[in-house]
Amino acid sequence: MCCSLAAVLGVLVHVGVTRQTVSATRDKALEQLHDATRAYEAGEALPPESGLDPAALPQSLRQLALSGRRGTVVAERDGRPTMWAAAPADGRALATAVDYEQSARTITGLDNAIIGSSVLAIGGTLLVGGFAVRRVTRRLHQTATVARRISRGELDARVGDAGGAGRGASARSARLDEVATVARALDTMAGTLQAKLVSEQRFTADVAHELRTPLTGLQAASELLPEGRATDLVRERVRTMRRLTEDLLEISRLDSGSGVVETDLHRLGRVAERVVRAAGTDTEVVVVRDAHVETDRRRLERVLGNLVVNAHRHGRGPVVLTVAGPVVTVRDHGEGYPEYLLAHGPQRFRSGGAGGGGGGGGKGHGLGLTIAAGQAEAIGARLEFRNAGSGGGAEAVLTLPWPPAAGC
Repeated sequence: MCCSLAAVLGVLVHVGVTRQTVSATRDKALEQLHDATRAYEAGEALPPESGLDPAALPQSLRQLALSGRRGTVVAERDGRPTMWAAAPADGRALATAVDYEQSARTITGLDNAIIGSSVLAIGGTLLVGGFAVRRVTRRLHQTATVARRISRGELDARVGDAGGAGRGASARSARLDEVATVARALDTMAGTLQAKLVSEQRFTADVAHELRTPLTGLQAASELLPEGRATDLVRERVRTMRRLTEDLLEISRLDSGSGVVETDLHRLGRVAERVVRAAGTDTEVVVVRDAHVETDRRRLERVLGNLVVNAHRHGRGPVVLTVAGPVVTVRDHGEGYPEYLLAHGPQRFRSGGAGGGGGGGGKGHGLGLTIAAGQAEAIGARLEFRNAGSGGGAEAVLTLPWPPAAGC
Protein backbone atom coordinates (compact mmCIF):
# COMPACT_ATOMS: atom_id res chain seq x y z
CA MET A 1 0.00 0.00 0.00
CA CYS A 2 2.87 2.36 0.80
CA CYS A 3 4.54 1.67 -2.55
CA SER A 4 1.25 2.12 -4.40
CA LEU A 5 0.48 5.35 -2.56
CA ALA A 6 3.96 6.75 -3.29
CA ALA A 7 3.64 5.83 -6.98
CA VAL A 8 0.18 7.38 -7.29
CA LEU A 9 1.23 10.58 -5.53
CA GLY A 10 4.38 10.80 -7.66
CA VAL A 11 2.40 10.41 -10.88
CA LEU A 12 -0.17 13.00 -9.79
CA VAL A 13 2.52 15.54 -8.87
CA HIS A 14 4.39 14.88 -12.13
CA VAL A 15 1.26 15.27 -14.24
CA GLY A 16 0.13 18.40 -12.39
CA VAL A 17 3.49 20.19 -12.55
CA THR A 18 4.08 19.15 -16.17
CA ARG A 19 0.70 20.49 -17.21
CA GLN A 20 1.32 23.76 -15.38
CA THR A 21 4.78 24.18 -16.89
CA VAL A 22 3.65 23.33 -20.41
CA SER A 23 0.64 25.64 -20.08
CA ALA A 24 2.81 28.57 -18.94
CA THR A 25 5.28 28.03 -21.79
CA ARG A 26 2.42 27.64 -24.29
CA ASP A 27 0.85 30.89 -23.12
CA LYS A 28 4.21 32.63 -23.56
CA ALA A 29 4.61 31.19 -27.06
CA LEU A 30 1.08 32.19 -28.07
CA GLU A 31 1.63 35.71 -26.70
CA GLN A 32 4.83 35.96 -28.69
CA LEU A 33 2.99 34.64 -31.78
CA HIS A 34 0.32 37.32 -31.25
CA ASP A 35 3.02 40.05 -31.24
CA ALA A 36 4.58 38.55 -34.37
CA THR A 37 1.18 38.45 -36.12
CA ARG A 38 0.49 42.09 -35.26
CA ALA A 39 3.95 43.15 -36.49
CA TYR A 40 3.48 41.15 -39.70
CA GLU A 41 0.10 42.76 -40.35
CA ALA A 42 1.54 46.25 -39.68
CA GLY A 43 4.48 45.58 -41.98
CA GLU A 44 6.96 45.95 -39.15
CA ALA A 45 9.98 43.83 -38.40
CA LEU A 46 9.15 40.50 -36.77
CA PRO A 47 10.23 39.93 -33.15
CA PRO A 48 13.27 37.73 -32.41
CA GLU A 49 12.73 33.96 -32.76
CA SER A 50 9.86 34.58 -35.20
CA GLY A 51 9.66 34.14 -38.97
CA LEU A 52 7.78 32.93 -42.00
CA ASP A 53 8.14 29.26 -42.84
CA PRO A 54 11.27 28.65 -40.70
CA ALA A 55 13.16 25.54 -41.74
CA ALA A 56 13.13 24.02 -38.23
CA LEU A 57 9.34 24.28 -37.90
CA PRO A 58 7.87 20.78 -37.29
CA GLN A 59 5.97 19.51 -40.32
CA SER A 60 2.82 18.71 -38.37
CA LEU A 61 2.57 22.27 -37.05
CA ARG A 62 3.35 23.68 -40.53
CA GLN A 63 0.47 21.71 -42.04
CA LEU A 64 -1.82 22.92 -39.23
CA ALA A 65 -0.94 26.57 -39.97
CA LEU A 66 -1.34 26.15 -43.71
CA SER A 67 -4.81 24.75 -43.07
CA GLY A 68 -5.77 28.06 -41.45
CA ARG A 69 -5.47 27.14 -37.73
CA ARG A 70 -3.14 28.05 -34.91
CA GLY A 71 -1.33 25.56 -32.71
CA THR A 72 1.66 24.76 -30.55
CA VAL A 73 4.00 21.81 -30.24
CA VAL A 74 7.17 20.90 -28.33
CA ALA A 75 9.99 19.68 -30.58
CA GLU A 76 13.77 19.56 -30.80
CA ARG A 77 15.66 22.45 -32.42
CA ASP A 78 19.42 22.16 -32.63
CA GLY A 79 19.28 19.54 -29.90
CA ARG A 80 17.33 21.75 -27.49
CA PRO A 81 13.66 21.33 -26.54
CA THR A 82 11.59 24.19 -28.00
CA MET A 83 7.97 25.25 -27.78
CA TRP A 84 6.75 26.21 -31.28
CA ALA A 85 3.66 28.27 -32.01
CA ALA A 86 2.38 28.84 -35.56
CA ALA A 87 -0.49 30.63 -37.31
CA PRO A 88 -1.57 31.17 -40.97
CA ALA A 89 -0.20 34.26 -42.76
CA ASP A 90 -1.22 34.78 -46.42
CA GLY A 91 -0.90 31.12 -47.31
CA ARG A 92 2.29 30.73 -45.35
CA ALA A 93 3.12 29.69 -41.78
CA LEU A 94 4.09 32.41 -39.38
CA ALA A 95 5.94 30.74 -36.50
CA THR A 96 7.71 31.69 -33.31
CA ALA A 97 9.88 29.64 -30.93
CA VAL A 98 10.29 29.76 -27.14
CA ASP A 99 13.13 27.98 -25.37
CA TYR A 100 11.70 25.05 -23.41
CA GLU A 101 14.95 23.72 -21.99
CA GLN A 102 14.62 25.35 -18.58
CA SER A 103 11.07 24.02 -18.18
CA ALA A 104 12.22 20.54 -19.21
CA ARG A 105 15.00 20.72 -16.63
CA THR A 106 12.51 21.74 -13.98
CA ILE A 107 10.28 18.76 -14.78
CA THR A 108 13.26 16.38 -14.86
CA GLY A 109 14.50 17.69 -11.51
CA LEU A 110 11.04 17.30 -10.04
CA ASP A 111 10.82 13.73 -11.33
CA ASN A 112 14.21 12.90 -9.80
CA ALA A 113 13.12 14.43 -6.50
CA ILE A 114 9.88 12.44 -6.54
CA ILE A 115 11.70 9.19 -7.33
CA GLY A 116 14.37 9.79 -4.70
CA SER A 117 11.93 10.73 -1.95
CA SER A 118 9.67 7.81 -2.87
CA VAL A 119 12.59 5.37 -2.69
CA LEU A 120 13.63 6.74 0.70
CA ALA A 121 10.06 6.68 2.00
CA ILE A 122 9.42 3.17 0.70
CA GLY A 123 12.76 1.92 2.01
CA GLY A 124 12.14 3.39 5.45
CA THR A 125 8.61 2.03 5.53
CA LEU A 126 9.77 -1.43 4.46
CA LEU A 127 12.46 -1.47 7.14
CA VAL A 128 10.08 -0.40 9.88
CA GLY A 129 7.29 -2.61 8.57
CA GLY A 130 9.64 -5.57 8.14
CA PHE A 131 10.84 -5.22 11.72
CA ALA A 132 7.28 -4.96 13.03
CA VAL A 133 5.98 -7.82 10.89
CA ARG A 134 8.96 -10.04 11.71
CA ARG A 135 8.38 -9.39 15.40
CA VAL A 136 4.72 -10.36 15.11
CA THR A 137 5.33 -13.37 12.86
CA ARG A 138 8.12 -14.61 15.11
CA ARG A 139 5.77 -14.58 18.08
CA LEU A 140 3.01 -16.22 16.04
CA HIS A 141 5.51 -18.88 14.95
CA GLN A 142 6.42 -19.49 18.60
CA THR A 143 2.74 -19.80 19.46
CA ALA A 144 2.17 -22.25 16.60
CA THR A 145 5.22 -24.28 17.66
CA VAL A 146 3.91 -24.55 21.21
CA ALA A 147 0.47 -25.56 19.88
CA ARG A 148 2.08 -28.36 17.84
CA ARG A 149 4.04 -29.50 20.92
CA ILE A 150 0.80 -29.63 22.91
CA SER A 151 -0.88 -31.65 20.15
CA ARG A 152 2.01 -34.14 20.37
CA GLY A 153 1.30 -34.62 24.07
CA GLU A 154 3.73 -32.11 25.66
CA LEU A 155 1.05 -30.58 27.84
CA ASP A 156 3.57 -28.68 29.96
CA ALA A 157 4.65 -26.56 26.96
CA ARG A 158 3.81 -22.87 27.27
CA VAL A 159 4.25 -19.87 25.02
CA GLY A 160 5.84 -17.96 27.88
CA ASP A 161 8.55 -20.62 28.07
CA ALA A 162 9.20 -20.33 24.31
CA GLY A 163 10.18 -16.68 24.37
CA GLY A 164 7.43 -14.80 26.13
CA ALA A 165 4.66 -13.31 24.01
CA GLY A 166 4.49 -10.21 26.16
CA ARG A 167 7.92 -10.32 27.80
CA GLY A 168 9.32 -6.89 28.58
CA ALA A 169 6.07 -5.11 27.76
CA SER A 170 3.99 -3.14 30.17
CA ALA A 171 0.67 -4.44 31.40
CA ARG A 172 -1.19 -1.90 29.33
CA SER A 173 0.65 -2.74 26.09
CA ALA A 174 0.17 -6.44 26.81
CA ARG A 175 -3.55 -5.93 27.18
CA LEU A 176 -3.62 -4.20 23.79
CA ASP A 177 -1.46 -6.86 22.08
CA GLU A 178 -3.61 -9.32 20.14
CA VAL A 179 -0.75 -11.81 19.77
CA ALA A 180 -0.17 -11.77 23.52
CA THR A 181 -3.89 -12.33 24.03
CA VAL A 182 -3.79 -15.40 21.79
CA ALA A 183 -0.68 -16.67 23.58
CA ARG A 184 -2.24 -16.25 27.01
CA ALA A 185 -5.40 -18.00 25.82
CA LEU A 186 -3.32 -20.91 24.50
CA ASP A 187 -1.39 -21.15 27.77
CA THR A 188 -4.62 -21.10 29.75
CA MET A 189 -6.15 -23.78 27.53
CA ALA A 190 -3.03 -25.95 27.83
CA GLY A 191 -2.99 -25.57 31.60
CA THR A 192 -6.65 -26.48 31.92
CA LEU A 193 -6.27 -29.44 29.56
CA GLN A 194 -3.22 -30.67 31.42
CA ALA A 195 -5.00 -30.43 34.77
CA LYS A 196 -7.98 -32.39 33.44
CA LEU A 197 -5.85 -35.11 31.87
CA VAL A 198 -3.71 -35.47 34.98
CA SER A 199 -6.90 -35.75 37.03
CA GLU A 200 -8.27 -38.42 34.70
CA GLN A 201 -4.98 -40.34 34.75
CA ARG A 202 -4.90 -40.22 38.55
CA PHE A 203 -8.51 -41.36 38.69
CA THR A 204 -7.82 -44.30 36.37
CA ALA A 205 -4.77 -45.36 38.37
CA ASP A 206 -6.62 -45.00 41.69
CA VAL A 207 -9.57 -47.05 40.43
CA ALA A 208 -7.28 -49.80 39.15
CA HIS A 209 -5.32 -49.91 42.41
CA GLU A 210 -8.48 -50.01 44.48
CA LEU A 211 -9.88 -52.86 42.37
CA ARG A 212 -6.82 -55.05 42.73
CA THR A 213 -7.39 -55.83 46.42
CA PRO A 214 -11.02 -57.02 46.20
CA LEU A 215 -10.27 -58.88 42.94
CA THR A 216 -7.44 -60.73 44.61
CA GLY A 217 -9.84 -61.73 47.37
CA LEU A 218 -12.44 -62.79 44.84
CA GLN A 219 -9.95 -64.92 42.99
CA ALA A 220 -8.83 -66.60 46.22
CA ALA A 221 -12.47 -67.18 47.22
CA SER A 222 -13.36 -68.59 43.81
CA GLU A 223 -10.69 -71.25 44.22
CA LEU A 224 -12.53 -72.48 47.33
CA LEU A 225 -15.84 -72.95 45.54
CA PRO A 226 -16.93 -76.46 44.60
CA GLU A 227 -16.25 -77.43 41.02
CA GLY A 228 -19.08 -76.83 38.62
CA ARG A 229 -20.34 -74.69 35.75
CA ALA A 230 -21.23 -71.78 38.02
CA THR A 231 -17.78 -71.88 39.61
CA ASP A 232 -16.05 -71.89 36.21
CA LEU A 233 -18.14 -68.89 35.16
CA VAL A 234 -17.22 -66.97 38.31
CA ARG A 235 -13.52 -67.76 37.91
CA GLU A 236 -13.56 -66.72 34.25
CA ARG A 237 -15.23 -63.39 35.12
CA VAL A 238 -12.71 -62.77 37.91
CA ARG A 239 -9.81 -63.43 35.51
CA THR A 240 -11.39 -61.04 33.04
CA MET A 241 -11.68 -58.32 35.68
CA ARG A 242 -8.06 -58.85 36.71
CA ARG A 243 -6.88 -58.51 33.10
CA LEU A 244 -8.94 -55.36 32.70
CA THR A 245 -7.51 -53.92 35.92
CA GLU A 246 -3.95 -54.64 34.78
CA ASP A 247 -4.74 -53.04 31.41
CA LEU A 248 -6.02 -49.92 33.19
CA LEU A 249 -2.84 -49.71 35.26
CA GLU A 250 -0.69 -50.09 32.14
CA ILE A 251 -2.62 -47.39 30.30
CA SER A 252 -2.19 -45.11 33.30
CA ARG A 253 1.56 -45.70 33.24
CA LEU A 254 1.68 -45.06 29.49
CA ASP A 255 -0.28 -41.81 29.86
CA SER A 256 2.00 -40.55 32.62
CA GLY A 257 5.17 -41.69 30.86
CA SER A 258 6.46 -43.14 34.12
CA GLY A 259 7.64 -46.42 32.59
CA VAL A 260 11.34 -46.98 31.85
CA VAL A 261 12.34 -48.33 28.45
CA GLU A 262 15.10 -50.93 28.85
CA THR A 263 16.60 -51.68 25.45
CA ASP A 264 18.81 -54.53 24.37
CA LEU A 265 19.64 -56.35 21.16
CA HIS A 266 17.11 -59.06 20.28
CA ARG A 267 16.47 -61.33 17.30
CA LEU A 268 13.01 -60.39 16.09
CA GLY A 269 12.08 -63.86 14.78
CA ARG A 270 12.70 -65.50 18.13
CA VAL A 271 10.70 -62.86 19.96
CA ALA A 272 7.77 -63.41 17.57
CA GLU A 273 7.85 -67.19 18.08
CA ARG A 274 7.99 -66.78 21.86
CA VAL A 275 4.97 -64.44 21.77
CA VAL A 276 2.91 -66.93 19.76
CA ARG A 277 3.79 -69.79 22.13
CA ALA A 278 2.87 -67.67 25.17
CA ALA A 279 -0.46 -66.68 23.61
CA GLY A 280 -1.41 -70.31 23.11
CA THR A 281 -3.15 -69.59 19.83
CA ASP A 282 -3.01 -71.26 16.44
CA THR A 283 -0.90 -68.60 14.76
CA GLU A 284 1.45 -69.25 11.85
CA VAL A 285 4.85 -67.54 12.12
CA VAL A 286 6.59 -66.75 8.82
CA VAL A 287 10.13 -65.33 8.98
CA VAL A 288 10.90 -63.87 5.56
CA ARG A 289 14.03 -62.10 6.76
CA ASP A 290 15.10 -62.06 10.38
CA ALA A 291 16.74 -59.04 11.97
CA HIS A 292 18.40 -57.91 15.16
CA VAL A 293 16.61 -54.92 16.71
CA GLU A 294 17.54 -52.87 19.75
CA THR A 295 14.34 -52.53 21.76
CA ASP A 296 12.58 -53.24 25.03
CA ARG A 297 11.66 -56.92 24.76
CA ARG A 298 8.89 -56.81 27.39
CA ARG A 299 7.11 -53.94 25.65
CA LEU A 300 7.62 -55.49 22.21
CA GLU A 301 6.17 -58.79 23.40
CA ARG A 302 3.18 -56.95 24.85
CA VAL A 303 2.55 -55.23 21.51
CA LEU A 304 2.79 -58.43 19.47
CA GLY A 305 0.79 -60.43 22.03
CA ASN A 306 -2.07 -57.93 22.00
CA LEU A 307 -2.11 -57.89 18.18
CA VAL A 308 -2.22 -61.69 17.97
CA VAL A 309 -4.94 -62.00 20.63
CA ASN A 310 -6.97 -59.25 18.96
CA ALA A 311 -6.71 -60.99 15.57
CA HIS A 312 -8.05 -64.27 17.01
CA ARG A 313 -10.71 -62.63 19.16
CA HIS A 314 -12.19 -60.23 16.60
CA GLY A 315 -11.08 -61.70 13.27
CA ARG A 316 -11.08 -65.13 11.69
CA GLY A 317 -8.32 -67.61 11.00
CA PRO A 318 -5.89 -68.30 9.70
CA VAL A 319 -3.84 -65.71 11.57
CA VAL A 320 -0.33 -65.18 10.20
CA LEU A 321 2.53 -63.30 11.89
CA THR A 322 5.18 -62.33 9.33
CA VAL A 323 8.68 -61.02 10.12
CA ALA A 324 10.39 -59.16 7.25
CA GLY A 325 13.43 -57.38 8.61
CA PRO A 326 12.33 -54.78 11.18
CA VAL A 327 8.69 -55.02 10.02
CA VAL A 328 6.23 -57.39 11.73
CA THR A 329 2.78 -57.94 10.21
CA VAL A 330 -0.13 -59.63 11.99
CA ARG A 331 -2.93 -60.54 9.60
CA ASP A 332 -6.26 -62.28 10.08
CA HIS A 333 -8.89 -63.17 7.49
CA GLY A 334 -11.96 -61.57 8.99
CA GLU A 335 -13.99 -58.60 7.78
CA GLY A 336 -11.29 -56.01 8.35
CA TYR A 337 -10.94 -53.07 10.70
CA PRO A 338 -13.89 -50.68 11.08
CA GLU A 339 -13.69 -47.24 9.55
CA TYR A 340 -13.34 -45.36 12.84
CA LEU A 341 -10.21 -47.35 13.75
CA LEU A 342 -8.60 -46.79 10.35
CA ALA A 343 -9.35 -43.07 10.54
CA HIS A 344 -8.60 -42.30 14.19
CA GLY A 345 -6.71 -45.29 15.57
CA PRO A 346 -7.78 -47.51 18.46
CA GLN A 347 -10.08 -45.92 21.02
CA ARG A 348 -10.56 -46.94 24.60
CA PHE A 349 -13.66 -48.82 25.66
CA ARG A 350 -15.08 -49.07 22.18
CA SER A 351 -15.94 -52.36 20.55
CA GLY A 352 -16.07 -52.66 16.78
CA GLY A 353 -18.90 -55.11 16.96
CA ALA A 354 -18.23 -56.80 13.63
CA GLY A 355 -15.22 -58.93 12.96
CA GLY A 356 -11.80 -58.30 11.60
CA GLY A 357 -10.10 -56.79 14.59
CA GLY A 358 -13.10 -54.53 14.99
CA GLY A 359 -12.31 -53.67 18.58
CA GLY A 360 -9.30 -53.78 20.78
CA GLY A 361 -8.27 -56.58 23.04
CA GLY A 362 -9.73 -57.10 26.47
CA LYS A 363 -12.93 -58.72 25.22
CA GLY A 364 -14.12 -55.79 23.22
CA HIS A 365 -13.25 -53.11 25.73
CA GLY A 366 -10.83 -51.52 23.26
CA LEU A 367 -7.83 -51.59 25.60
CA GLY A 368 -5.66 -54.20 23.83
CA LEU A 369 -4.98 -52.20 20.68
CA THR A 370 -4.77 -48.99 22.70
CA ILE A 371 -2.04 -50.52 24.86
CA ALA A 372 -0.29 -51.89 21.77
CA ALA A 373 -0.27 -48.44 20.18
CA GLY A 374 1.02 -46.84 23.39
CA GLN A 375 3.79 -49.39 23.90
CA ALA A 376 4.82 -49.12 20.25
CA GLU A 377 5.17 -45.36 20.63
CA ALA A 378 7.18 -45.86 23.84
CA ILE A 379 9.80 -48.00 22.05
CA GLY A 380 9.92 -45.68 19.04
CA ALA A 381 8.07 -48.03 16.67
CA ARG A 382 5.31 -47.19 14.20
CA LEU A 383 2.09 -49.18 14.38
CA GLU A 384 -0.29 -48.98 11.41
CA PHE A 385 -3.72 -50.53 10.97
CA ARG A 386 -5.09 -51.32 7.53
CA ASN A 387 -7.35 -53.71 5.69
CA ALA A 388 -5.77 -56.31 3.45
CA GLY A 389 -6.43 -55.94 -0.25
CA SER A 390 -6.70 -59.45 -1.64
CA GLY A 391 -8.35 -62.15 0.43
CA GLY A 392 -9.81 -59.71 2.95
CA GLY A 393 -8.91 -59.43 6.57
CA ALA A 394 -7.14 -56.93 8.79
CA GLU A 395 -3.42 -56.15 8.97
CA ALA A 396 -1.50 -54.59 11.83
CA VAL A 397 1.98 -53.54 10.69
CA LEU A 398 4.64 -52.81 13.32
CA THR A 399 7.79 -51.09 12.03
CA LEU A 400 10.66 -51.07 14.52
CA PRO A 401 13.56 -48.64 14.46
CA TRP A 402 16.44 -50.35 12.71
CA PRO A 403 19.90 -48.74 12.48
CA PRO A 404 21.37 -48.89 8.95
CA ALA A 405 24.34 -50.89 10.25
CA ALA A 406 22.14 -53.54 11.87
CA GLY A 407 21.92 -56.88 10.13
CA CYS A 408 20.27 -60.24 10.32
